[in-house]
Amino acid sequence: MIGPVEALERARQWSSIADLGGSELPLMLVDLRGTDRSFRVHHQDDELASLLSSSPWVNAVVVDDDLDPVLAALVDSFDLVIGDRTRSEAAVDVDDLASCLVEITTAVRSSPQASVALAQLLRVSHSLPVGQALHAESLTYAVLQTSHVYQQWLDQRANEHLPAQEELAVASILTNSLLAITLQRPHKRNAFNVAMRDQLAEALELVDLDPSIDGAILRGAGANFSAGGDLDEFGSTPSPAAGHHVRLVRSLPALMHRVSDRVRVHVHGACVGAGIELPAFAKSVIAHPDATFCLPELSFGLVPGAGGTVSITRRCGRHRAAWLALTGNTIDAEQALRWQLVDRIDATVF
Repeated sequence: MIGPVEALERARQWSSIADLGGSELPLMLVDLRGTDRSFRVHHQDDELASLLSSSPWVNAVVVDDDLDPVLAALVDSFDLVIGDRTRSEAAVDVDDLASCLVEITTAVRSSPQASVALAQLLRVSHSLPVGQALHAESLTYAVLQTSHVYQQWLDQRANEHLPAQEELAVASILTNSLLAITLQRPHKRNAFNVAMRDQLAEALELVDLDPSIDGAILRGAGANFSAGGDLDEFGSTPSPAAGHHVRLVRSLPALMHRVSDRVRVHVHGACVGAGIELPAFAKSVIAHPDATFCLPELSFGLVPGAGGTVSITRRCGRHRAAWLALTGNTIDAEQALRWQLVDRIDATVF
């Protein structure tokens, strides 16, 4: 780690990623603990914040509760805020700082292009209207589908893409004015395939278009809410451009956002990738105590692609969303509640 003065000098002088410390690692770790307002001389903090906002690398900062509040804007300009005994609403508090920094470094080294793309996407999209932010996410996702890390991951899986099978992947039952929507691929941990995407879209469109429906409850059958995208279908679209087009014209995230006031989601068990990205759009998310949450896409060389850079950011902030996506770590229901990723923990509704 380096201090803020050295960070400013490096940010001023870089002409290549190698200038960040003699390596090709696109990561800068800065320690602001003990930094006082003297760093504001000649507006050094403003200059560093401006440079970080457009930097082609990931910026992580370590802070504690002794940090002068006048430096809050500088802290906000970082992509990751790691807490060392801090109550900062942006920070991720960790018990073992050294291990956390190693984990971040390892993640960036393993998937550098996706790491930087994630950081740059979140810097911009957190303040955009939802529709524009989803468009930016989809474009970023499409570009990364051409990356070496993603192509290598696909090759290692060596999926045999079979023709789509007819299946009832989503059940919808209307009782009085309440629509019960259930993901029902429990044998696949409710992983999202094309059939589930299309059938869930039809159910949400019904909620959107039929004013006689007061609302809907979305659940998952079996032991888990959803394991995210069906990995067997990754790489099956004709091209990244075609996939981007499908995500725009058949956008589940946009639909979830549009009906968010009328949909309550009950999540339990594993909520992976799309299994939390989509629910996070709803105004009400109730978690079973056994629920766990993670975003694994960066390990594939991708960013979250089911709206998570938009929905999760608007619930728990872009810094914590970046930490979830960058590290791929799993958090439990209690931590999700503290971060406002869910609204309530309640075993009685399951």
